[in-house]
Amino acid sequence: MAEYPSISEQLDDVESARVEGHRKMDWARQHMPIMTAVREEFEGEKPLDGQRIGMAMHVEAKTAVLVETLADGGADVAVTGCNPLSTHDDVSAALDEHPNITCYAKRGVDDEEYYKAIEAVIDIEPTITVDDGMDMVAAIHEDYPELIDSIVGGCEETTTGVHRLRAMDADGALDYPVFAVNDTPMKRLFDNVHGTGESSLATIAMTTNLSWAGKTVVVAGYGYCGKGVAKKAAGQNANVVVTEVEPRRALEAHMEGYDVKPMTEAAKEGDVFITTTGNRDVITEDHFGQMKDGVLLANAGHFDIEIDLNKLSDLAVSERDARDGVHEYEMEDGRRLNVLAEGRLVNLAAPLALGHPVEVMDQSFGVQAACVREMVENSEKYDAGVHDVPDELDKEIAEIKLSADGVEFDSLTDEQADYMGSWQHGT
Repeated sequence: MAEYPSISEQLDDVESARVEGHRKMDWARQHMPIMTAVREEFEGEKPLDGQRIGMAMHVEAKTAVLVETLADGGADVAVTGCNPLSTHDDVSAALDEHPNITCYAKRGVDDEEYYKAIEAVIDIEPTITVDDGMDMVAAIHEDYPELIDSIVGGCEETTTGVHRLRAMDADGALDYPVFAVNDTPMKRLFDNVHGTGESSLATIAMTTNLSWAGKTVVVAGYGYCGKGVAKKAAGQNANVVVTEVEPRRALEAHMEGYDVKPMTEAAKEGDVFITTTGNRDVITEDHFGQMKDGVLLANAGHFDIEIDLNKLSDLAVSERDARDGVHEYEMEDGRRLNVLAEGRLVNLAAPLALGHPVEVMDQSFGVQAACVREMVENSEKYDAGVHDVPDELDKEIAEIKLSADGVEFDSLTDEQADYMGSWQHGT
């Protein structure tokens, strides 16, 4: 494999970067009671002793808490970014200071550097993979299949990655077990809905300094992320239009009170467009020609393929950076279409982006850590393929969070449990 330097070898003032990175991480830890509890357990029991964990994630303060927790659980960890614009270099440098962590993530790398960094992580010959988008799993299967026999299993964080994994599994091409962390309730109901919804809208507002009130916001896709974006936009007094290809989700959006229509119609009305589908070519040439002057185009899906930027650039007579994080395309008729964060994941790739709220990621990363522990301790239970997160692990994380928030809840009596588990009780 090609040599690739760690972040500490790439920064001019690594010491100052580390100080700032640790400051960000300290703030995150204060608001992550789940990860605090998990970390205390991992430090005491060392459940990951002897494991080598390869990670491709959004390297910022909250992720760093997960990375350190895995390392403090006994693992040697190598980590890089899963998006060229989501890394915080100072946090990356702080992680690289840990004796059991090597961090290769650097903001703003090109495609060649991005994949070299993934190869550098794979060079540790991981026994566990933790991925966000599945680029590392794909690289291992395509280029380093000889490593698969020594891989215990993996975890996938996001919707797009799980879609890719399930397609790979359906083709019989996934050769080790991977937990679909994204699909568990503690991820979908909170990270996808509240995390994506809140952070996407907050980032767009900070990047543009524009209000939501009275604007028409077009949300492409009404999965869990789209539900969150639509809900939060409506809460900011925007008018929400949903576009969808799946009839039941379209009906659900309609029953929730949103306007539902094809993108060809929505394109004429929208002031802000936010894609959340995980699919390609959601906003294309046909739509650009219908849009109003000054629209904002943002993507809250994992990859930068939902808005056809190549075609938009071909159509434009001029381009410029209207603001930091906002690229303006002027059409021949004078209309200006504004793309945020290069069409990449807006809540992590825009200049002021901070990603999901800390409390939300505390839940998601608690599930990640529990799944890594489960894969190490009970690997014989899982054959190659995609696996749902065991329900008891998901509940364990929920109970830690409820306890930390001082929330008490009921439990079933023995009689109730017997009733719910029996088919013999009739009318």
